[in-house]
Order: sequence, then C-alpha cells, then structure tokens
Amino acid sequence: MARWEPGARERLVLAAVDLFTEQGYDATTVAEIAERAGVTKSTFFRHFPDKREVLVAGQEALSRLLSEGIADAPEDATPLEAVAAGLDRVSSEMTSFNRDLGPRIKAAVAANTELQERDRTKSVGMSAAMTEALLRRGIADPTAHLAAELGMIAFRQGWARWTETDRAADVPLATYTRAALDDLRAASAALG
Repeated sequence: MARWEPGARERLVLAAVDLFTEQGYDATTVAEIAERAGVTKSTFFRHFPDKREVLVAGQEALSRLLSEGIADAPEDATPLEAVAAGLDRVSSEMTSFNRDLGPRIKAAVAANTELQERDRTKSVGMSAAMTEALLRRGIADPTAHLAAELGMIAFRQGWARWTETDRAADVPLATYTRAALDDLRAASAALG
C-alpha cells in the first residue's frame, strides 16, 4: 500500500461510500475502507477520527466558505443577499467529484440512523456558521438565525437538484442554490 500517493482523502471517501452501499455502514470496518482505498489504517486515522466522519468530511470547509462569502458580501447587502454570497462561495468550490458523490452519500446516509443524525448535526453546524457570520455583520439575532436557516434550506434543495440533474447540462451549483433561495424568499413574503 503506497501511503505517499496523492488523493488519499478522496480515495478514502470513495471507498467508504462504496462499501457502505455494498455491505452497509455497520458491516463496514475502517480496515476495509483503508484496504479498498489502497492506504494503511493509520493513514485513515490521519484523515478521519472514525468511519462516521468520512461522509461529513467537508463540513468544516463548507462552514468556512459560507462564512467567508457572507463576510465578503457588499456592505449594503441584505441578510439574504449576504447568505446568497455565502452560497455562491461554496458553490464555486464544488466539482464533478462532489456532484457524482452526492447521490451515493445520500443513499448511504438514508440507510443508517447514525449517519442521519450526523448529517443533521452537519446542517446545524453550517447554519450556526452562517448565523455567526451574519451577526458579525451587525445583523440582529432573530434575523441572522432566520436568514441562515433559509440559506441551509436553499443549500440542501439546490444540492439535491444539482446532483439529480443531467450532467451534460453542466449547470453550476450556484444556479440551483440561488433559485432555491429566490423561491424561499418569495414563499416567506407570502406568509404575510
């Protein structure tokens, strides 16, 4: 097993997703994931604390990108415009690797209660990162929380549409997250 080959983290994610799909999350061991990825078990643990974390590996990066996008939004941006800037920043980092992996991760998560709980925790963490970024912009607490929650809904809806559409269209994720956010803005206006 060549520990020095590049892309170990990505190979570990792919191996884990494949094994979780083939034999189930509970039946899959860290040793099997490492072997499938062509790395040692210790290499696995350099990248992930446990097998559960493999499927939410990008949470910290996503939260950071959302926060940076919100922080870099124009000074006069409304809370939802700042959230849109965060969604744009995250979207700009998503590649075909992420898009192709999305439905496979969704299937693995749907098949396991523990992974579903971890996925919910990931969403809460991303929403909290957006809320904090909005609060740093001087947005009032209830407004910051609401805008962040709408941002998370838009991200989930946009992600689902992006990963389920025809790959040949090559439409960027931002198109879908922006459309979802616009739909949510219109829906919230209809609440009265």
